[in-house]
Amino acid sequence: MKALWSPTPAQRRESALDRFRRQLAQPDYAHLHRFSIDSRTEFWAALWDFVGIVGERGNEVARGLDEMPGTRWFPEAQLNFAENLLQRRDDGAALIYRDEHGHRASISRHELARRVASIAAHLSDAGITSGDRVAAVAPNGIDTVVAMLATTTLGGVWSSCSPDFGAQAIVDRFAQIEPKVLVGCDGYFHGGKWFDCAARLRDVAQRLPSVSQILLMQSDAPAGAARSGATERPFNTLLNHPTPHTSFVRGPFAAPLYILFSSGTTGAPKCIVHSVGGTLLQHRKEQLLHCDFGKDERVLFYTTCGWMMWNWLISALAGGSTVCLYDGSPFHPDAGVLMRYVEEERISHLGISPGYLSTLAKQHYEPRAHHDLSSLRSLLSTGSPLPADSHVWAYEHIAPVRLSSITGGTDIIGCFALGNPTLPVYAGEIQSAGLGMALEFWDDAGAPLSRGKGELVCTRSFVSMPIGFWNDPHGANYSTAYFERFPGAWHHGDFGEFTEHDGVIIHGRSDAVLNRGGVRIGTAEIYRQLESIDEVLECIAVSRERTQSSIIVLFVRLKPTVALDPALTQRIKHAIREGTSPRHVPDAIVAVPDIPRTRSGKLVELAVRDVINGRQVKNSGALANPQALDFFNRWAQSNA
Repeated sequence: MKALWSPTPAQRRESALDRFRRQLAQPDYAHLHRFSIDSRTEFWAALWDFVGIVGERGNEVARGLDEMPGTRWFPEAQLNFAENLLQRRDDGAALIYRDEHGHRASISRHELARRVASIAAHLSDAGITSGDRVAAVAPNGIDTVVAMLATTTLGGVWSSCSPDFGAQAIVDRFAQIEPKVLVGCDGYFHGGKWFDCAARLRDVAQRLPSVSQILLMQSDAPAGAARSGATERPFNTLLNHPTPHTSFVRGPFAAPLYILFSSGTTGAPKCIVHSVGGTLLQHRKEQLLHCDFGKDERVLFYTTCGWMMWNWLISALAGGSTVCLYDGSPFHPDAGVLMRYVEEERISHLGISPGYLSTLAKQHYEPRAHHDLSSLRSLLSTGSPLPADSHVWAYEHIAPVRLSSITGGTDIIGCFALGNPTLPVYAGEIQSAGLGMALEFWDDAGAPLSRGKGELVCTRSFVSMPIGFWNDPHGANYSTAYFERFPGAWHHGDFGEFTEHDGVIIHGRSDAVLNRGGVRIGTAEIYRQLESIDEVLECIAVSRERTQSSIIVLFVRLKPTVALDPALTQRIKHAIREGTSPRHVPDAIVAVPDIPRTRSGKLVELAVRDVINGRQVKNSGALANPQALDFFNRWAQSNA
């Protein structure tokens, strides 16, 4: 297979990753990766120094290195997350913000630190100290970043979701962690429409008895005050505290920093607790070495505050990059809104999703024909597996630069496999396993596979493993979630394989894998084949269980003017058969008006599978569009 992109000798030599390789006297990336697994204490200690972590490292790198779980990384260290992100205090841009209406704002590194110190003082006045939780229902804007950094300045713990979450979904998350302060907004715009959040925020605050104060971000749009039993403070009136909090509370490497939540579509969301040191060191490794983010370069990732990619993006401040924020629909007022952002702000690194690329392609919108995208050095893609066709399309129609597909997730607040500025890019593949990540694919018996599809596991401990789950004092739920299937190894729940280039292909979630005649079929294998069928906007494949067997049903959402006639049905089946095998061809293809998705945009296969098999979806409030399930319920009843 011909490489889609390869670094020039100069690009390879000048990358931070190659400089780090040379410092450790490793001949190539394969040897560097092996060193990062076999000599983990030397690797992580060298990485701490190379990326310039601010704090006291201590002499001991790890205790219980081979315990899985149980390793204590840098047990003598003392550091603060916000202190690392606010190292630079010059007049260069720290944050740039734009929204779907074209509104723009920016803030210098000096001004960001000043605002953080002021909000930190107000949080301290509200009683926030080390370990206390601050929760946010907030847009992807400058004030949200300020509030997070102010919280972590004090050693507090931050947790956030986007304002499109329903009240019950918010309470399901935040009631578990009992925040002292709630940061909220009065509303938001999406797709040109204003959504008033005041009543919802009032409802949430009343159902969170731990909340003593609300910091309310107010927009220009009229909205009622979110009155509750808690004291309310308009956020913009708190930016000039008379005695700003200018010092940083340092704590252990394993001190809690973020609480992130699982999707909650199969039950109450899991409260996943990530550490200060693990998050910081993992993100610095990924962003400096694997993504090659440079000082003063501008980084934009389309995300909301309810997705771990927001937490990941903000960490780029630690490397001196300018973080670019966008709030609103990526297709309003038109398909070019993000590309204009790239062009006008001269963004170097753009992060999007496979769904975004697919939509651009099917709308026949070719960004390079409309925009000067010459500032781009790399593209990043995550959220679901990136098909080879989308890989090629982005290279041809956005920019001929390194396109890094990445995989990991909320569970590790980082990546298992991701980009690599020293290696070629092959269409449909993730370039390499991440440094320090002992990535393997195992068969059902727990035997490693050098080739072939299997369960994604990590066989050695790594710094961004969660501290645990909130309210799980003995770690039983945490162990069950990741270590029950294969004791002693992290079982992530993805189904994938290594390629001949030592790259990675993810075929979907293993709990959504289809089984036909004993052959396991990753749903992403089917989805890739439909990228070339213009009439299909998106699709989802699930098993319909029968008494003696099961059938594969493919649900497709089509363009508004398209009908699923016999000719289109045959084209879909032919594309799947030719691109994969006859076993992959679904037994039935059904057109649907919509497909349920999480609020971060991921299609929810398990919810559809449960509905069509007569099982209750345990937490439909976690879905962005729960009404989409109505069609599947009616279809199941009429096809009983």
